[in-house]
Amino acid sequence: MNENPKSQIPSLKSQEPDGSRIPDPESRSEEDYCRHLENYLCRKNDGHLIRIVGPAFEQVCGWAARGISLKVAMRGIDRYVERYYAKGARRRPVRIEFCEADVLDVFDEWRRSVGVSVGDAPGFGIGDSGFGVADPSGPRSSLPAHLDRVIARLTTLRGGNDRTLDPILDGIIRELDAARAKAKTVRGDERDGLIERLRQVDSTLIDALRRHCDDSALRRFAAEADEELKPFRVRMPADAYQQAHRACVDRLLRDRANLPTISYE
Repeated sequence: MNENPKSQIPSLKSQEPDGSRIPDPESRSEEDYCRHLENYLCRKNDGHLIRIVGPAFEQVCGWAARGISLKVAMRGIDRYVERYYAKGARRRPVRIEFCEADVLDVFDEWRRSVGVSVGDAPGFGIGDSGFGVADPSGPRSSLPAHLDRVIARLTTLRGGNDRTLDPILDGIIRELDAARAKAKTVRGDERDGLIERLRQVDSTLIDALRRHCDDSALRRFAAEADEELKPFRVRMPADAYQQAHRACVDRLLRDRANLPTISYE
């Protein structure tokens, strides 16, 4: 089925039987945000178009209000669709509503990695609950399991086509192998020291990525980081924004190279 070249967001003439809010044509940012995700999901559904209207429109506008960028929302959609396909043959197209849990999970991972709070976004007041605090605590895997996954990913990457990072990857894998052997038994200060060392190794790897990245790509990542952080910038101190911006560029570098996060938070 061909994609509809026009926006699928209805005009004010559209009426929802349940009385739900329908898009305001003056709210261009909301309309554009929903149109982009509508078209993206259409491609994921092999051209099957499901319009974002009524409660679904409210839901997706809520993502925008939280400061969820299009790229982050698309990653969440990808995650849901991948899991959906993994279950076997599809029976019906994916609806945007089904993707919300994954979109919010990806957003939570993003904000933790760059160190911003949703409370910094426009539309969130001081003292708002829920997504308003960038709290790093919460469910996470064990340290040994984390090391297992990181070593497996790095070993796979070391055997890929791009061999520019092989020398540093070799050293990191050897160090992580040694750390994994004692990860189950370390306690107290020794465990804290190991976690700090993982942070240092992660930083070393990202620095190596930066050195191997050309200037034009770094400028592109910097512009993308500006866009992702745009909803938060107005309420962030300058130094916090610069720190978050660098962390955002680091994440983009990591994503492009398909590298795991070595740090354990």
